[in-house]
Parts: sequence; C-alpha cells; structure tokens
Amino acid sequence: MSAQYRILVVEDEPDIADVLVDYLESAGFVAEHLADGLSAVARASAGEFDLMLLDLMLPGMDGLEVCREVRKVSQIPIVMVTARVEELDRLLGLELGADDYVCKPFSPREVVARVKAVLRRTQTSDAETEKPGTALVIDEDAKRVCVAGKPVELTRTEYRVLCLLSSRPGRVYSRAQILELAYDDEQEVSDRAVDSHVKNIRRKIAAAGGGEPIQSVYGIGYRFET
Repeated sequence: MSAQYRILVVEDEPDIADVLVDYLESAGFVAEHLADGLSAVARASAGEFDLMLLDLMLPGMDGLEVCREVRKVSQIPIVMVTARVEELDRLLGLELGADDYVCKPFSPREVVARVKAVLRRTQTSDAETEKPGTALVIDEDAKRVCVAGKPVELTRTEYRVLCLLSSRPGRVYSRAQILELAYDDEQEVSDRAVDSHVKNIRRKIAAAGGGEPIQSVYGIGYRFET
C-alpha cells in the first residue's frame, strides 16, 4: 500500500508504540504516535488520518470512550489493540464502531496485515460484496448468491446469516447477535444452530469454488473476510 495512508497510533507504552510506528513506516505508511485518548479524539476527528490503531487501556480516557467520541463525528477505520480478551470487551468495542481487534501479545507483522485488510475493506464502496479471486457475489436486490456467475443454493436462513456477516466485513458477530439479527422471532433455535448454518454456508460456497470467506473467531463467533 502507498504512503498516502496516514495511521494514527494511540498507545501509552512507548516501546510498543515505537515498534508499531517502525513496522508501519517500513510497510509504506505514514505513522504518528499519541499517548493519550483526549488528544486522539481531536486528531482522529479532524480528518487527517486514514486509520486509527487504538490501545484499549489508556490514561484518562480509555480506548472504548475514545472510540465512542470519535464515532460521533467520524467514520475513520479503527483497529483496537488490547490485552483484555474478555468477550464483553471485544463485542462492546465492535458495537461502538471498532472495525477490528488485535490482542496483546501480538506480532507487529500481524498488526500491519490487519491494518492493510481494514483499509482494503473500508476503501471499497461497491454495492455488492465480492471476494477477489473467487468472485463471490451477494446480490441483495435479487436475493441471490453466486460464485463466478454460478448460483449457490442457500436456504432462507443461510442466506440471511451470510448477508448479515458480509454486511460488515471484518466485524465479529457473536452467536447471540446472529440469532437476534438473522433469525425470525418465532424461530426457536439454540446458538448451536448458528454453527450448523455457518457450516452449511461454508460447504456450499467452497463447493462452488468460492473459498471460505466466513472465519471462526475462537470463543466469540464469526466474521466475514474479503
């Protein structure tokens, strides 16, 4: 990716911040470091940056509050970095508008890869969701899923689950959220039904040559990857 992308690194541990800035700049980004949440809100909201790499544990104003305040005025992509791995923290961050999570300890290369992936997703404004190389297309107007032009036969529930996950690529949905958002109220199903439907979706897409766009997130749920 080009150096036109500017990354704001919000991290109060200098050693970690230095490593992240070094790796991002080596990958061709322009990176700037801030150590406190209050300053981060002002800078991220000003439209100067293309993505914010945001630590959860910050002095004064923590990462969740920073995310909440920034989202009031800006849709800048946000990747949260945290040592708190509880499901509630992850889901709350995503509900507030974070685009992805990286858990400490992490590989700096993984962080750079996540940053690139989020930028690719957020810089694309296609009306259809397409997986490059496999031509997985979800046409919500026609209620149809195709791989390389070939229809993929999904049940109504499978289709709704796929549409939900693909509507926010990279976002992690818990089983409970999928049940709430993709199933009819009158359907009496357990969260394990979600696993079964996702398994069927994967099998059908893979059989058509579309790869595996739905990824499992251990202990939480699923996300759609472009």
